[in-house]
Amino acid sequence: MTPERNQNITENDLITGCLQGNRRMQEELYRRFSPRMYAVCLRYAGNAEEAEDILQEGFIKVFKKMDSFRSEGSFEGWVRRIFVNTAIEHFRRKRYLMPVTEKEENTIEGKYTSVLDELAEKDILALVQELSPGYRTVFNMYVVEGYTHKEIADMLGISEGTSKSQLSRAKVILQGMVKRFIDQQRGARTKS
Repeated sequence: MTPERNQNITENDLITGCLQGNRRMQEELYRRFSPRMYAVCLRYAGNAEEAEDILQEGFIKVFKKMDSFRSEGSFEGWVRRIFVNTAIEHFRRKRYLMPVTEKEENTIEGKYTSVLDELAEKDILALVQELSPGYRTVFNMYVVEGYTHKEIADMLGISEGTSKSQLSRAKVILQGMVKRFIDQQRGARTKS
């Protein structure tokens, strides 16, 4: 169980303490941000163990780069950006993406229609976790994080076309998963 966080310590105290190497402040920063950053890591990771590795790597980077935080924007946003980038770097080292032709990309994109409105957020996140690492990463970067295909391509070292095709394929796969999920839910309600 995670110890209670100290509400009396301000964000500025945390930052200053971490810059000074104060272990208590580092522990407090970890307690405050680890649940939310673990959720970010889980979106990119294939499993809990991989998410924990990314989480640890991310916190090491946060502590090492603390002096680069310029108080422009929110501190949590700055921390989150480090974790997203750490997850992307972790993904890039594994290289899960497969290039596809433009013809394949257009065929995939043309078949996609959305039925996600019928699902709760937790159901959608669970289905996204079932995607292969390449699809899941591009889907998260584009849909959740709001990166453009050009930014994704630059960050992952792939072409924009590959980014677009990975997103299109992820959508098609998710559509099938959503349809099966909804059919299962309706079947369960019919039996009750």
